[in-house]
Amino acid sequence: MNPKLQQEVRVSGPPIVPIPSPATSTTEAASSAPSPVRKFLTERGSSALGDHAFRWIMLLCALVIFAIVGLILWELVARSQLTISKFGLSFFFKQAWDPVSGDYGAWPFIYGTLVSSLVSLIIAVPLAVGVAVFLTEMCPKFLRGPLSFLTELLAAIPSVVYGLWAVFVLVPLLREHVNPVLMKTLGWTGFFAGPNYGIGMLAAGVILAIMILPIISSLTREVMTAVPHTQREAVLALGATRWEMIRMGVLRNARIGIVGSIILGLGRALGETMAVTMVIGNRPEIVKSLLGLGYSMSSVIANEFSEASDDLYLSALIEIGLALFIVTIIVNAIARLLVWAVTRGAPPRVA
Repeated sequence: MNPKLQQEVRVSGPPIVPIPSPATSTTEAASSAPSPVRKFLTERGSSALGDHAFRWIMLLCALVIFAIVGLILWELVARSQLTISKFGLSFFFKQAWDPVSGDYGAWPFIYGTLVSSLVSLIIAVPLAVGVAVFLTEMCPKFLRGPLSFLTELLAAIPSVVYGLWAVFVLVPLLREHVNPVLMKTLGWTGFFAGPNYGIGMLAAGVILAIMILPIISSLTREVMTAVPHTQREAVLALGATRWEMIRMGVLRNARIGIVGSIILGLGRALGETMAVTMVIGNRPEIVKSLLGLGYSMSSVIANEFSEASDDLYLSALIEIGLALFIVTIIVNAIARLLVWAVTRGAPPRVA
């Protein structure tokens, strides 16, 4: 047949209607039926009321934090009005602490808290970062699990147990072996001079260092683990050694998190009570030597709160709590400045 004629026959013929198969009709019926989620959304009506209620509930939860801090500050200020009105700001800078004559000053306790916490950071930070580097970069697989478990287990030990261990083990060790060496080699500095009691600022700093070490180490390890492996591979590909890779590829990228872990460790050291009370000596003095006896703000509150015989004495102890609150705020403000100083040269984060 002529192709032209064949084409005309095909065109003029009746249209071909496709017959749907059973599978196709079933699929179309299923797709046309509303899903349970769509059915719920169409039947529930407007959700404006629920959205507004949820928004206000979440805002209330956020405002609870401000309310708690405000109530704590209000209670501390209200309960310490006697000493505030009598001594004023000089209370925080006076060295006298004489409940018999009614003369009170918080400076020895502030000094003891800051010195013991600083000593603990000097000891704990290098050890904690070293443990984190070893666990993350150098530790064999068979040893990584047990060592990580033991490091985190240190954070779960009660502080009174640390205090008992310090009294029976740490204090004799310092008195008989460590302190004589420090007095002989570094006594000329004045930081390791005077009577060798075993207890004192150094003992408090060492026990605080042991207590905050697992906190700093665990958080530092988590931050280092979060550093991408491509950073390590890129530094090694440029010919760097393993130490240079850790220093430039890992620690430099994790420095912000390390600063944050140190801040948390400092917060634990500032507020620690029982272990410090058992080894610091509990004497309200200001001495240069770390071997001397001292007192911390939390220790004096724990020791003498039940012995407060008059309102002025009780007000002085509560104002020391206010001083501890203020010191904590100042330390956190300084920590914020440190974080800003570290991150100001960092490239901006892309959202």
